Amino acid sequence: MPQTAAQSRPEAATRKGELQRERILEAAAGQFLADGYAAASVRSIADAAGIGPSTLYHYFASKEDILVAVHEEGLKRIQAALVAALEGVEAPSASPWGRLETACVAHLEALLEGGLIFRAVMREMPSVFDRDALERIRVTRDNYERIFARLLDDLSLPRGTDRHELRLMLLGSLNWAFTWYRPGRSTPAQLAQTFVGFLKTQLQVDPPA
Repeated sequence: MPQTAAQSRPEAATRKGELQRERILEAAAGQFLADGYAAASVRSIADAAGIGPSTLYHYFASKEDILVAVHEEGLKRIQAALVAALEGVEAPSASPWGRLETACVAHLEALLEGGLIFRAVMREMPSVFDRDALERIRVTRDNYERIFARLLDDLSLPRGTDRHELRLMLLGSLNWAFTWYRPGRSTPAQLAQTFVGFLKTQLQVDPPA
């Protein structure tokens, strides 16, 4: 049945609230990047978002709460990009190395081309967070990293390979590209493909004859 006007109003209000929250996070990311977390103020974030501080406090309890939300949003967006990329390569015919490459490409493209939220996540380390804030981020991060853990579990690797350490080194190497990458020489996709190629050369186990 078609929705009535009364039924559609709550949905419209919810969507408006979601868009307002996204604007605040984008504005906060810009302020954290421009001024640093310590120097950025709730008022400057509100001004950048085009709202008053009281409206901002309707969505977030504090500046730290905003920074936590920026980290959570960045992790959720990169996970959504990764899941969407993998949907097209989950067929039985897709190789485990091909799926890992697809995931690494999606990760680097989101990280290096994804905008302010991702840049703020990489530059604003969560050392200012309290235990509860760190736990919120840890849950979102662990959910994301489990995708890479499953991808690595599917690979045929030399006996004794520590897949936990391999995952940490893989993601650490990909994330470090944020500090040195400059557009022009290679695209994020090309960098990811080259890196996975290096790993494959060193770690791939040939199938039995």
